[in-house]
Amino acid sequence: MTNAASARAHILVVDDEPTIREVVEQYLRREGYHVSSASNGEEAVERSIDADLVVLDLMLPKMDGLEVARQIRSTREVPIIMLTAKTEEIDKLVGLGLGADDYVTKPFSPRELVARVAAVLRRTQSASTQVGDIVRVGGLRINPQMRTVERDGLPVELTAREFELLLFLASHPGQVFTREQLLDQVWDYHFPGDTSTVTVHIRRLREKVEPDAVRPSYVKTVWGVGYKVDPA
Repeated sequence: MTNAASARAHILVVDDEPTIREVVEQYLRREGYHVSSASNGEEAVERSIDADLVVLDLMLPKMDGLEVARQIRSTREVPIIMLTAKTEEIDKLVGLGLGADDYVTKPFSPRELVARVAAVLRRTQSASTQVGDIVRVGGLRINPQMRTVERDGLPVELTAREFELLLFLASHPGQVFTREQLLDQVWDYHFPGDTSTVTVHIRRLREKVEPDAVRPSYVKTVWGVGYKVDPA
């Protein structure tokens, strides 16, 4: 993202720890973002009205991050990066269908968080212009333009990230991608970090698109390397 583009983006940072808010705000402002903050859930909902992206802590006073995300998403599709204290919480959040655009575990590097903010904004800003041919893999029909998936003629409800992950793998049939490569290509940032979010999203994707998630037919594991989707 260019400085001009980033200057137009309003980032809302929500955390009840003043030090974390101040550090994150400082790093984001250095990149040219307009930044505001909130220290509790109620403030977060009020101040998210004109935000282009929300960095949202899970544990908040007055209203937890999960409820904040639900209320925000009930009115508009603003991108959300969720901050969690434990890696295991990512599994829980994805399982609840929160649909956050990314997850970062504490303690985290402010530089990495800024990189993820930029990546999520790039992806969401370009999503409306993404078009392509229908991709078919076995009984799966993936429509990039409509952003829909069908399995054996029946619709499959995926989060935005699950869709992007499936589309990317299916668009490169037979090619094996490591978790780091998927972070780079699907999450769209070039920064070493925790790859557990890829593992969680792969598992949840399989639960939705596979006839048998334990013995996947579409999204396959190449042990010791990564994941692939075989040619149709």
